[in-house]
Amino acid sequence: MVAGRLYFASDPELVADRTAARKLHATYYADPSARILHRLLKTMDKEEPAFIEPPFTVDYGYNVTIGKGVYMNFNCCLLDCAPIIVGDNVLFGPNVQVYPPGHPQDPSFRDGLRGPEYAKPVTIGSDVWVGGGAIILGGVTVGEGATVGAGSVVTKDVPPWTVVAGNPARVIRRVERGDRSHSGIE
Repeated sequence: MVAGRLYFASDPELVADRTAARKLHATYYADPSARILHRLLKTMDKEEPAFIEPPFTVDYGYNVTIGKGVYMNFNCCLLDCAPIIVGDNVLFGPNVQVYPPGHPQDPSFRDGLRGPEYAKPVTIGSDVWVGGGAIILGGVTVGEGATVGAGSVVTKDVPPWTVVAGNPARVIRRVERGDRSHSGIE
């Protein structure tokens, strides 16, 4: 699964792992503490843990790596069938979705719940802002310092220090370090 090859999501070990993650979700909703998050996301920074608003959903949790100073707003969903790496100081708006898994295009091979799926890793660099409702698909790297506009669907790599928006997301402009002209700061 993590290698990007076809796998069956109905495998009993994967079902058990997803079930364990769901139980931790419920615990986290009742007690949104870093202690619970560390059980769900074993690779989260322990010195500067992420602040993640519940509800928050992962498939497994163990394929998610989250850096220092990360904030995720309400209803973020990370389907970690392949590695999802989130750098330092990343901000997610509400309802951000990261989707590494995919399905074969041939419906006879896809075969509903009985068929295989695949997954491609997602990497989100440090100092990235992902606007609310954005969707990031498998195989994508979002470069350092990038901004993903709200509601965007990211299907291709995002160059560092750019602003992307739309469906599919495309580069709107480049960002220079120290440029506060679009920051809302006077």
